[in-house]
Parts: sequence; structure tokens; C-alpha cells
Amino acid sequence: MKKTMAMLLSAIMILSLSACGSRSQSGGSSYGADSPTISTEDGNVLVAYFSVPETDGVDTVSGASRVVVDGEVLGNTQYIAQLIHQETGGDLFRIETVQEYPGSHDALLDYAYNELSENARPELASQIENPDNYDVIFLGYPNWNSDLPMPLYTFLEEYDFSGKTIIPFTTHGGSGLSRTVQTIQELQPDAAVVESGLSISRNNVPDAQSEVSDWIAGLNITSS
Repeated sequence: MKKTMAMLLSAIMILSLSACGSRSQSGGSSYGADSPTISTEDGNVLVAYFSVPETDGVDTVSGASRVVVDGEVLGNTQYIAQLIHQETGGDLFRIETVQEYPGSHDALLDYAYNELSENARPELASQIENPDNYDVIFLGYPNWNSDLPMPLYTFLEEYDFSGKTIIPFTTHGGSGLSRTVQTIQELQPDAAVVESGLSISRNNVPDAQSEVSDWIAGLNITSS
């Protein structure tokens, strides 16, 4: 009887240790209450974003890429970037290009598709001052053709974010993040790219504040 009980207890201990090992192996892949902590010094956060607000039409609530906030028309990604900036502090930086993008919806779609087809690298008109000062970079963009906008390729090829943490966020019409997170990882192989980026449907942008707050809280960002 004692021998049987000892064998049973041993089996239970082995199963318990195996279960603990499985939880620790799977737990590191997501960012949430049990996720790794992202550390940064006070003020060493950059919220960089690319946004093209459309100018045609009058329905900015359901429009493809803009929202009205306190009477001001903002690009969807621009608005989400501002919410993130309010939550995290640091600096806000708009990625701008020398060329001007079309303001009408159909023309912008055609323009973006042609850039993708040509694998274009639009010239940037704005530059980050002292990029080495930042530990964490929130990187925002609209999902164009299930891909990064081509100015994001230019941006990620011009800067070296090795050793830094990149946290993606996107606004979209139904495509979510697609595989943009993997593309960022490929363009910045020596950066830590958070896989649980934020994706906000264009229809939900005006009411996104609580979702943004919850997402940032789940990232476990701490200041040192």
C-alpha cells in the first residue's frame, strides 16, 4: 500500500512539474498581465506615425481615414497616435513625405497601390532629432493593401532601431495588422518588435480611447 501511494505521489509531482514547464514556455509569447516588462527611462518614448487624412466627402465619422475631434479633422492614425501619446508621454513625431498624397479616397487607393507595385521608397520630409535618445518607439500607420505604406519602408530603412522596442499600431478597413509586424521585424532584425500590436478598425476610431488605454496597460511599460 505504501509503495503504491509513493508511486502515485511521484506521478503527481512529475505531472505538476510538466504543467508548470508548459505554462512558462507558452507565457512569454503574449503581452498582458504576465508578459515581459518593457523598461524605459522617463521621457524616452517616441510615438511616430504616418497618416493621410482624406479631404473629400462630408461623413468624417465613417470616412476611410479621418475623424473629427473638437472640430478638427484628423487622420485616423494621427488620432490614435495622439491617444497613445497622452497615455505614455514622450515625443510625438509625424512621418511626412516630400510628395503630397491625393486627398480623395479612390485616388489615394490607386496611388498607394501603384507605389506598392513599384516597390517605391518615397522621400521623407521630416527627420527624428536624436533617435538614439529613445528606448521605446510606438510606430503607427494605416494598413494599405495588406501591407505597410511605402513611406514606412523608407522610414525603417533609414533608421537603425537596434536594441530598442518597437510597438506597432494600425488603423484599417478590415485587414487588421495583416503581416506588417513580421515586415517590421524583417526590416529591423535587431530591435524587439512587440507582436501584439494594436489594430483599430476605421469605424471604431472615434470611440477608441478606452481600447487604447487597455492595450497600453497590458504592455507592462515601466519607467526607470
